[in-house]
Amino acid sequence: MLKNKKYSLKDIANDLNISKTTVSFVLNNKGDENKISANTQKRIKEYAKKNGYVPNQLARGLSRGKSETIGLIIPNISDTFYSKVAGVIEKEAQEQGYTVLFSSSYEDPKKEGKLIHSMLNRQVDGLIIASTQQNQKEIDFLKKEKFPFVLFDRYYPDKDTDYVVVDNYLGTKKITKHLLGLGRKKIGLITLKPGLEPIAQRLQGYKDALIDFDIKPEESHIVEIERESYFKEIENAIINLVSGEKTMDAIVFSTHYLASQGLRVLKKLSISVPKDVAIVSFDELSAFDIVDPPITSVIQPTNEIGSTAVNILLNKMNGAIHGKTETKVLETKLEIRASCGQVL
Repeated sequence: MLKNKKYSLKDIANDLNISKTTVSFVLNNKGDENKISANTQKRIKEYAKKNGYVPNQLARGLSRGKSETIGLIIPNISDTFYSKVAGVIEKEAQEQGYTVLFSSSYEDPKKEGKLIHSMLNRQVDGLIIASTQQNQKEIDFLKKEKFPFVLFDRYYPDKDTDYVVVDNYLGTKKITKHLLGLGRKKIGLITLKPGLEPIAQRLQGYKDALIDFDIKPEESHIVEIERESYFKEIENAIINLVSGEKTMDAIVFSTHYLASQGLRVLKKLSISVPKDVAIVSFDELSAFDIVDPPITSVIQPTNEIGSTAVNILLNKMNGAIHGKTETKVLETKLEIRASCGQVL
């Protein structure tokens, strides 16, 4: 035998003078149910291990009617939040014997729809999707076909689906109340234009925090900008909030990338944080704890989001949940740092 030979089921069967079917049953952990003796199972497993046998995942999947592959569709793999969650999903899936196919929709609903059907054509066993929330047709199709899928980060409030999200409302309410508790009373919000459920929830959390402190939310204190052009729009947004009579003493950024670009603009304008204006962010970048000053952030539990999404999907794929949808709303953590300043 060649030293670097790649062993197959047939090779093992021939070498041990055992049928290929018996070898297949044992290596797929079906030896007991097919009444194969413990001694035979031991011989096969030890021989396979000794010779470095690696199963052909495609053939193995086809024989079971499965591809042992999960499709993951996210807005953008370069976004730190989604890349973290994707890493957890990949690790959790691999531990369960599944490979993950990644694709980015770039917030394009048409592209997302095509990716869903492309994944189905590749015969993935299930899907995990951070949707644009503009693909009701595809979601309805998956539900009609009873195809296993789980949504995360975003979901469709009017549709009965499995999903994993965080409490965006409470997270933003807590971070706004923290500023109010420090004596900051004129708090602005820089956020994205409506369209996504998490953004709508963060806006409401901000407003309700002010109301709880008997402060009427002012529309002029809320700046909504386009996702595609936030890099250019955010300077005008900040100038609008920190100049003139309505100068804010704090700003809440509804996403980490808005906060990141906002910091660049504040530095460019020579506006001191937190002396002139306090800064807080929903979600964070890895550098937020080392910049000067470190940024107070609402931290999302990316490990729990990823592992929960995989577990729900596997339960659906394996028939552990019949007909019943499973939803999880996870808590965020408020990480208080120096960008809030002290009581005024």
